[in-house]
This record gives sequence, C-alpha cells and structure tokens, in this order.
Amino acid sequence: MKTAIYPGSFDPVTLGHLDVIERAAAIFDRVVVCVMVNCDKKYMFTSQERADFISKVTSHLPNVQVELSERLLADYAKDYEGSVLVKGLRNSSDFEIEFQMALINKTANPHLETVFLPSAKENVFLSSSAAREMVRYRADLSGFVPEAIIDDIKNKMYKD
Repeated sequence: MKTAIYPGSFDPVTLGHLDVIERAAAIFDRVVVCVMVNCDKKYMFTSQERADFISKVTSHLPNVQVELSERLLADYAKDYEGSVLVKGLRNSSDFEIEFQMALINKTANPHLETVFLPSAKENVFLSSSAAREMVRYRADLSGFVPEAIIDDIKNKMYKD
C-alpha cells in the first residue's frame, strides 16, 4: 500500500489544499493529511479545529485520514514506511521553499521522497493567509475555503 503524507498547517484548509488532497487520493492508496505545528506561526484556529475542518471536507474520500503532529516531519514519516510526501506548488516561490524542504527532509530521512503537485490554475492565488484576511474582514469566503466549513469558521470567529 503506497501512502502519501500531505503535511501543512492548514490554517484554515483552503480550496487549493482540498484540490491537492483529492488529486493525491486519486493517485495513492492512502493519504494522511498531517496538521503540523510551525513555531514561527500564530494560528487563527487550534490544531484540533484545523484537523476537524479537514476531516469534514474530506469525508467523501475513504482513503484519506487526518492526524496531528508536533514532531519533525522526517521523523513522523518513519511511522509510514515507504511513504512519500506530497506538496502543492502555486508558483516558483513555493517551488524554491519546498525544494529546499525536500532536501532537508531527505537528509534527515534518506528513504523519504517528495512529490510536487502543481496547483490548479483557479487556485494559484489561494493561500491560508489570504483566507485568514478574508475572515478578519468578514468577506465572502466562498472562493477561498470549502463550503462545508464556512459556517464553522463564521461561528468560531464572529461571536457578536
């Protein structure tokens, strides 16, 4: 069974993330979406909330599971022997960052490979940062995050 690990902070999960998850689920036997922690980021949603959002929007994909981890990604991947990392790329800046991370992960775990999936053209502008900005300004979220979690986001963020 070939397992793909799709790591990220997913704060919140966007339509672009969901596109990568769905495409990876069509390629691999199992996709583990791993909600990671980046100590340099300040999150809008807790790790559990982010995982719950992903679980909700991937419920139609039987080969996708969601996990949380605070471990080094290269070490986490050892739990899934023979797994590969999946990374979505929107532009050349993403490629530079993700290529460097792939080399770091490969150094830390020589058996770990990384597969890059280019963004669908309609998702090139999407990012969690842009989605958070839309949330802050109470803007229409429908072009940024999956419809299934828009009310959850609003209920969490707009308590007045």
